[in-house]
Amino acid sequence: MTLGQRIAQKRKELGLSQEGLGERLGVSRQAIYKWESDATLPEIDKLITLSRIFSVSVGWLLGVEEEPRQREEASGELSETQLTMVREIVDRYLAARPKTAPPRRKRLGVCAGLAAAGLVVCLLSLFTKLNQVTRDYDNLRYAVSNVSNDVNRQINSIGRRVEDILKSQNSLTAEYSTELVSTDLGADTASFYLRVVPRTYVEGMTALFVARSGEETVELPVEPGEDHTFTGQIVCPLDDQIDLSVVLITGEKRETQWLEDYYDLYQQSFPELSVEGSLWRTAVRGKGTLGVSDSFGAVEVHNHSDERVGLGWNPAPPASLQVGLFQDQKLVMWYEGRTQTINYSGENTEEFSWFRTREVTLEPGHAYCEAALYTDEYGRQRVYVGDELIWNGDGPPEDGPSVLVDYESRSDPANWEF
Repeated sequence: MTLGQRIAQKRKELGLSQEGLGERLGVSRQAIYKWESDATLPEIDKLITLSRIFSVSVGWLLGVEEEPRQREEASGELSETQLTMVREIVDRYLAARPKTAPPRRKRLGVCAGLAAAGLVVCLLSLFTKLNQVTRDYDNLRYAVSNVSNDVNRQINSIGRRVEDILKSQNSLTAEYSTELVSTDLGADTASFYLRVVPRTYVEGMTALFVARSGEETVELPVEPGEDHTFTGQIVCPLDDQIDLSVVLITGEKRETQWLEDYYDLYQQSFPELSVEGSLWRTAVRGKGTLGVSDSFGAVEVHNHSDERVGLGWNPAPPASLQVGLFQDQKLVMWYEGRTQTINYSGENTEEFSWFRTREVTLEPGHAYCEAALYTDEYGRQRVYVGDELIWNGDGPPEDGPSVLVDYESRSDPANWEF
């Protein structure tokens, strides 16, 4: 079976629809369909999650391991050594009782001996079960350690395995390559160079390069060149997931071959910023009231792609920056940016920070965060989220990210109210 067939088999065994499995993995139904039809392969983290959902190993999903046999349950019967111990304890008890005891006392003695023997048997049985529980616990710890080591080994080798699987399943091409040529941020597009050599060329064959970017699809018809090689440059909208494929066309016959997926290109076209403040501690100190910022409550924005010249030093064209306080992703107030002088080890240093200009009283049960709105020279925007908390009123605040939306949604300005 292929990887896709194994995923489909286990999904059906669990009674899950493609949409249901997609919800558990955080992907779309179309992604599950593409996996099961062997058009694309899951990412490494998704393979690991699938193995946990299906209770199988990643190696089994990839077709390189057999399903592990379930362990046989340990027997609860006493061993011969334990039975010998019971006999010795009963014999010693009977030997120690008075030999001239009256009949009634003899009967009581025998009953007591039998009761003692029964108690010993119960205790030994209990000890046996406790020992078995201890062994099971040790075995479980050992198994967890083995699983951890196995996952690490699989992560290290999964790239090679996936590559081998792809090569075995890529029956339409003898070889292919894709390359990101450039991105045009003004036009918000990405350009790719594609090269495909069919495994079997038929006279009159043509090809269609396809780029699926988000919800849009771009197609580029190409004719064969030297050595029956198809090449071309395709331009599509810049997005965080772009799927490239080729359709080989012979007469009425159309065969599709997946080539490559590109991720996070749109996200990577923005600077790597971080918003650093002290919202949580400021809220605790103010008992739910955020005062006018002093140095303690100030917010800094750092550009990790250039640590020496953080964006906060010069928030002017070709890029601008705004920092503010938000309640449930709705703007409460914009902060004021200004330079302050900080003394480090006797030496004054100027730093650009952001400050609140009025007090804000937090409302219980709402999620608050400090965030920066970045706008580049082309008018594209992105949100960077800093400190987040849920104010509980009388109790301490809670961390906020668990109730806010996922990272990509949080970064999209369309999900915020300014």
